Amino acid sequence: MSFSTALSGLAANNTALDVVGNDLANLNTTGFKADSILFKDIMGQTSGSTVIGAGVATTGTSKQFTQGSIQPTAGPLDAAIEGNGVFVLRNASGTTLYTRAGNFSFDKTGTLVTGTGEKVQGWSAVNGVLSTNGNTGDISITTIASQSPTATTKMSLNANLDASAPTGTIFATPLQVVDSLGVTHVLTYTFTKTGSNAWKYDISIPGEDITGGTPGTPKSLANGNLTFDSAGMLTAPLPAAPVNVKTTTGLVSGATDLDMTWSLYAPDGTSLLTQFAQTSAASSTAQDGIQPAQLTGIKLGDGGTLMATFSSGKQVSIAQIALAAIGNPDSLISVGNNNFQVGTNTLTPTVGLPNTGNRGTILGGSLESSNVDLAREFTNLIIYQRGYQANAKVITSQDQIDQVLLNIKQ
Repeated sequence: MSFSTALSGLAANNTALDVVGNDLANLNTTGFKADSILFKDIMGQTSGSTVIGAGVATTGTSKQFTQGSIQPTAGPLDAAIEGNGVFVLRNASGTTLYTRAGNFSFDKTGTLVTGTGEKVQGWSAVNGVLSTNGNTGDISITTIASQSPTATTKMSLNANLDASAPTGTIFATPLQVVDSLGVTHVLTYTFTKTGSNAWKYDISIPGEDITGGTPGTPKSLANGNLTFDSAGMLTAPLPAAPVNVKTTTGLVSGATDLDMTWSLYAPDGTSLLTQFAQTSAASSTAQDGIQPAQLTGIKLGDGGTLMATFSSGKQVSIAQIALAAIGNPDSLISVGNNNFQVGTNTLTPTVGLPNTGNRGTILGGSLESSNVDLAREFTNLIIYQRGYQANAKVITSQDQIDQVLLNIKQ
């Protein structure tokens, strides 16, 4: 009996040493979560009020999902989870896996994957629109190698017109717009003072840009009058009446006619044109047209949003990485490659956006280090080693007792 009891102690402590060894081996593994081993006693024989145990066994290991330290990296697609949650993955066989290791990259097909090839799950933009309301799926960049042009439909101009200028003063400033083929056209805003607090505007396009136009002779697209009050603020046209600016004879580029509105007011109703006693000048212009551009880079930002940068300088959100919240993550089972799968006791994972529903936030350009505590593991190493030695001593002691009994018979 004592031999088998001690042997169970040797086996249990040897398993515990294996667990410690594995934790120490993964001291520098990204996103690794340390294990702690669980023991249980084995009941043996009972004689009256005397109960003699039959040794010890291990009931398994428990993952320690404490936060690992977060280290900044130079990887544009690296991601670390601060708080609860796990990244959601799909392997080659379609099985759902989970991980805390965010060292991501794109494979040869343009799909976002882990360092060992599992596909990261999230939401991808469709026709330039990113929605997180549907089901998650693989994240791919194969359809965003370039950015199609978008014609200008809205434009605005922030400018001041000199209130002290004499009647007849002319001030002109350019504004660039884009047609449906991505060709740019420089419109000219010309303001002429017609009286006290009164100006006339004219918006023109170069004659060589339009069909039937005369090179060197601008073609007027819109004109009208501006009225300011005694405080230098625009009073007419009214905010509800943006100016329509359009070409009607066709563009030499072959694009569809430009059809735009000029907004003279900000969304809050503040005038974008003022008339103060300062030199006439434009402070800024804006328009919603997009020139064609090539993809120059992709970077994962805080919050888990993938941002694409194009040669035009424009940045676009192309995907959102998902996180899963699991109520008892210590029940997850390691399957290698920094991945976990649900166990029989694991609560159903809930997938959603970072920083919602007890899901932590994602930090871009960072990785989570292993949470192995070196001091704790060395302490456990000593404890399990002593346990192994003590059980080995039981075996040698029992052997000596048995030897004595054999000597008595002789």
